[in-house]
Amino acid sequence: MGYKTIVTVADTMRHAQPVTDFALSIAQQFSAHLIGLRAEGLATVPLIAPMEIPDPTAIEMLQKAAQDETHRIETLFRARATQEGVSHEWRTYVCSAGYGSQSVLECARTSDLIIACQTDPRHGHDGNAELETLLMESGRPLLLVPYVLTTPAPLRRVLIAWNGSKEAARAAFDALPLLKQADSVEIFCVDPPGMPRQAPELAGADLAAALARHDVKVTLRTEENLEISTADAIENRLTDASVDLLVMGGYGHARWWEMLFGGVTRSILDTMTAVTLISR
Repeated sequence: MGYKTIVTVADTMRHAQPVTDFALSIAQQFSAHLIGLRAEGLATVPLIAPMEIPDPTAIEMLQKAAQDETHRIETLFRARATQEGVSHEWRTYVCSAGYGSQSVLECARTSDLIIACQTDPRHGHDGNAELETLLMESGRPLLLVPYVLTTPAPLRRVLIAWNGSKEAARAAFDALPLLKQADSVEIFCVDPPGMPRQAPELAGADLAAALARHDVKVTLRTEENLEISTADAIENRLTDASVDLLVMGGYGHARWWEMLFGGVTRSILDTMTAVTLISR
């Protein structure tokens, strides 16, 4: 079992180099076919007066700038993939719906894994909605690369944030190809008494046994009665254990990022210190 079709989202020139290099390293690891993808938005010009007519020259210039950026990203992607000898292709979708367009989602839904870059808060939060759409609508696991990670690093130490939910279960098994190749995998439970029908000392035990049958090198750690939030406990553990990959579920049912990624998930993704695989 492995990832054989990987889609990497190269949304901006700023993210293109690191996310492409990281995706190439994963594609090489699993001998996968890599699809570079960009949803190029249609240029729009905001109107001030109700009867104001958009300036066609301004729209043309904006669209030309978007096309030029797409061309630069595609050139970089193709050059790096060819250099590394990875099977690849490039797809550009020009649409008003961005990563929520049907064409983009059809491509994403037939992949084993989607790789994207965490939104850099120094350049706004517009990318949050795009990540939300990929997670909510694609039905595929999303591997997020921290914007501070400039070069690929091996994913040797893995932490599974486990609370017994279906989202956490899906994430754990979506990550199985990476777990099997990791040096160590820790199932981390915070205040497990909140889990229904399960004694605290048994939290995560069934998952650990299931993963061990896949030859995953797994351990179990439980922390109770903490005076800090679950998100802080996870973040502290990521640092203390020098974790390379965090595996967790994405929770909620709303279409808005603030509600979908509320609480633990939102806190973790805002302060990412490790590559994060998230499923829903």
